[in-house]
Amino acid sequence: MSPFIDGLGWGMVLCFLIGPIFFALIQAGIEQGFRAGVAIGVGVWVSDFLYIAAVYWGVSYVMAWVEVDGFKFYLGLIGGVLLIAFGLGTLISRVPDPPILAGTTTKKKEPYRYSSYPTLLFKGFLINTLNPFTVFFWLSIMSTVIVKGDLGTSDALLFFLGLFLTIVATDLAKVYLAKVIRHWLKPKYVLWVRRFSGIALIVFGIILIFRVSIEM
Repeated sequence: MSPFIDGLGWGMVLCFLIGPIFFALIQAGIEQGFRAGVAIGVGVWVSDFLYIAAVYWGVSYVMAWVEVDGFKFYLGLIGGVLLIAFGLGTLISRVPDPPILAGTTTKKKEPYRYSSYPTLLFKGFLINTLNPFTVFFWLSIMSTVIVKGDLGTSDALLFFLGLFLTIVATDLAKVYLAKVIRHWLKPKYVLWVRRFSGIALIVFGIILIFRVSIEM
């Protein structure tokens, strides 16, 4: 089978895993629109691209860092605290009121962006980068597919291209779906989505800290 097709398959498996990135994308898409969700996605994609480059061209150095005592614990601790902070911020903060349409007294009904694109991008980058699952996912891909599969440079690049394109495409689909759903949601349901996303991020953060703590 073509390495590119294999990459597409792995990407489809990854897209069905529900984690903190999923809720961040959905929340941004529903509350702030498609472009805001894409900004979160860009941060995630930049993080994934850097991990791909690191594990492919510097796998020995990455493994050396991973095997350092306490690396996984401190990375998981920082990532968990970050997720909890984002979750609490989501629960505590209040979504700004929609702007008034020019020349009227009517508030805008469409999703509107109240966070800057750099802020959203950085949020996606941090959530993905400081998640130990991301590190070990790319390391497992490198060891089980690239090394054991004895893929050459061109085949490995095709594999990662297929995998990366699938991640981008499915993330875009999630954000677009969130934007579409927004049209059928009443304000109170949008608030419920926000609260559920905040709680989910807190739960993921607690689980992450608990898992790295018991593995110490």
